Amino acid sequence: EVQLVESGGGLVQAGGSLRLSCAASGFTLDDYVIGWFRQAPGEEREGLSCITLSDGRTLYADSVRGRFTISTDNTKNMVYLQMNSLKPEDTAVYYCAAVGSVTGTLVGAFYDDWGQGTQVTVSE
Repeated sequence: EVQLVESGGGLVQAGGSLRLSCAASGFTLDDYVIGWFRQAPGEEREGLSCITLSDGRTLYADSVRGRFTISTDNTKNMVYLQMNSLKPEDTAVYYCAAVGSVTGTLVGAFYDDWGQGTQVTVSE
């Protein structure tokens, strides 16, 4: 059973940084994609970035490219989202998700397993 647990959210001033972590377990193969998503109140869920564990390929949404960086550790049990130059409009609940695949996607409907989310609030 795949389990995902996010951490690292919090309150930060505009222009600041946060690093989110996603602890992943239950994988038996490297053929997984881990994605980061967010959802603000009253807004649609937005795909931000994903990483293909088998080869490290990454994808980014235009809204975060150049500000956010996705990475994994050598064990591939942790996936990180480094968020720099944060803006108030980045305020949302952030989720990591997993799907058994070797093709990355930012479409949430393709993901099978989700974490519980972590709140990120960016003040003016």
